[in-house]
Amino acid sequence: MTTIGFIGLGHMGLGMAANLAKAGGEVRAYDLSDAALAKARDAGCVIVAGAAEAVAGAEAVITMLPAASHVSGVWREAILPNAAAGALLIDCSTIDVETARALAGEAVAAGLRAADAPVSGGVAGAEAGTLAFMVGCPQDQFDGVKAVLAPMARTITHAGEAGAGQAAKICNNMLLGISMAGVSEAFALAERLGLDPARFFEIASNSSGQCWSLTSYCPWPGLVPSAPANRGYEGGFLTALMSKDLKLAQQAAAKVGAATPLGAQAQATYALFEAMGYGQKDFSALLQLLRGRVAEL
Repeated sequence: MTTIGFIGLGHMGLGMAANLAKAGGEVRAYDLSDAALAKARDAGCVIVAGAAEAVAGAEAVITMLPAASHVSGVWREAILPNAAAGALLIDCSTIDVETARALAGEAVAAGLRAADAPVSGGVAGAEAGTLAFMVGCPQDQFDGVKAVLAPMARTITHAGEAGAGQAAKICNNMLLGISMAGVSEAFALAERLGLDPARFFEIASNSSGQCWSLTSYCPWPGLVPSAPANRGYEGGFLTALMSKDLKLAQQAAAKVGAATPLGAQAQATYALFEAMGYGQKDFSALLQLLRGRVAEL
């Protein structure tokens, strides 16, 4: 039985840890939230008192944390000093490329293996075990990483060496943020032009405007049953997290001199929405801001 230390049981981490436990692994779970720990216990995880205890003796360690500062702190203070020799460390958080590469280097120097493996698929994917993982690690270590991630995944892709997984995730989420803003603008304009939203959805879904943000995660309530729009924009990918990811993309673009004007506009728009107090709503709730109906959220 594989022993896995899992640190970070938030919206995404809880479902991920539960699927690892369901697959038969001994999952030693830790989080600062007592409520999250209780849910993890109910899902079959072994609850431990701290991050260091989760790591000790584990063959693999997974972190799923909010930001680079949290990942760096946990890796340097609890994981690197306590991990068993040769253990595989996998960070599934979304952080900057430089931090991912630095932590991987420190892990290798400590006699450990490391991978950055951020995810796409949202809370629903985490709960269903259908996430898409983008992995940055040495090619000869990818099969081992893939074996650990498999119970949580629909697809697992090797993006390249250390940091490449984070680069792929940042680019992917920039595209997602831009496309959702475009879909939301289109619905808002269609409404003002007198088009029935359901009829517009039917047309756009079968035309050149078709995209994932429209047909799988539609921001207009009542059109895609699984979309957070049907749950008051709750239980999805938080606006605050989209704003964070778009900021990471802009920082990365500035460092390498890439032109991302649409990404910059999307980042400013989601940052505004977050500053207005809607950071805990799903990012598709941006539609209601563009409709002038944000007060109804």
